[in-house]
Amino acid sequence: MKIVLIQHLGFLNGQGGTEKICSFLANGFAAEGHEVTIATCENIKGEAVYPLKEGIKVVNIYNSSIIQYEPKQLYNYRGKNPLLWIKYKIKKKQAKAYNRRLNRKLGREDGLYLLNLRQRSNTWKKYIEGAAPNLIVTMSIGSLLEITYRHTYNIPIINSTNGRPDYDYKNVLWHRGKAEMQELTKSFQHLSATQVLFESYKNFLPDTFKGWCEVIPNPVPQMATTVDHLKKKERYSIIQIASLVTSKQQDIAIDLFATIASQFPEWDLHFWGTGFAHNTLQKKITQYNLADRVFLNGFTATPMAQLLSADIFIFPSQFEGFPLALTEAMSAGLPAIGFASCSGVNELIIHGQTGFLANNKEEMQQCLLQLIKSPEERKRLGENAHEHMKAYNPEIVMAKWQKLVHQITGQ
Repeated sequence: MKIVLIQHLGFLNGQGGTEKICSFLANGFAAEGHEVTIATCENIKGEAVYPLKEGIKVVNIYNSSIIQYEPKQLYNYRGKNPLLWIKYKIKKKQAKAYNRRLNRKLGREDGLYLLNLRQRSNTWKKYIEGAAPNLIVTMSIGSLLEITYRHTYNIPIINSTNGRPDYDYKNVLWHRGKAEMQELTKSFQHLSATQVLFESYKNFLPDTFKGWCEVIPNPVPQMATTVDHLKKKERYSIIQIASLVTSKQQDIAIDLFATIASQFPEWDLHFWGTGFAHNTLQKKITQYNLADRVFLNGFTATPMAQLLSADIFIFPSQFEGFPLALTEAMSAGLPAIGFASCSGVNELIIHGQTGFLANNKEEMQQCLLQLIKSPEERKRLGENAHEHMKAYNPEIVMAKWQKLVHQITGQ
């Protein structure tokens, strides 16, 4: 059977959770003997970051005929050179004039969005007709919309949902125009089935979805060895692995650590990941005078090694879908702390059994103190977390996917 997995953006050179799951599914389908292609449409050069089995094709269908209109960015010059100030002032006025003309021509934001979408969707139509797959798996509702906008297919389509479903089609996380949200919601009509990560996530599907819904979690690496919490060490570490972005709220972890750092001089706080919040977080670390205790370590190619050398996993995210770093930490035997209000986190951490769910920053600090003071508590929660993650064994997860594919295609 020919299966095409479609991730319209982000797959090439992408290191995130969606790229990891896309590669996992491709490898799993290929292992079952299917002919597998991963298709994307990106105006960049690159390749898959996560390993793929031999024979899996990665196709970038982008070409120069896909006309994409983009508003010009507005730049404010902040230097002191008066000539440069005049130069950039003129450029800003020119950019504003261009954007006004573009909006008048295309009907403002929605018109621009729909025109660009139509150009990309037409390109996808030609590709899919030529590829003639037996099954399409879209890696987001955005990918689904790109291939189905003004088009229909006599091919079953399954969507892989890597977050809470409403994050994909509403304004919950970031700005989306009215037309974009309407079209994303309508695109659910094209699905034969969708996968969601937790039973509760079914409640966040739109009324337009009429297909089959299956609960299949993401896979979690199964660790043969776990953290030894009773081992005496010179330095102990609280760790987080995540992108350095506002929603991950690393600043909260720094604030909490700063208030207790002097009480526990043998403890450090380590962040692994990159992102636009790096400089802001570094300033906060400097303000607290904690440069020798709090570390922004950057990207790591060996996350499990970092987790196995740590003692506590802190994860104060505002929202999540199925946080892979958290599950990997739990599989490694680390007790985890997160917010009870955070989607995904409140599904994976069982309060008082595998970690702690705090209702506010004050409670999170108390949970952190409890774990720092008690290696026995860290051991108990960490062992429970490791056992809890066995339900997400990759083989179990892939078997559920194979069953869903057979149910939808009959093959």
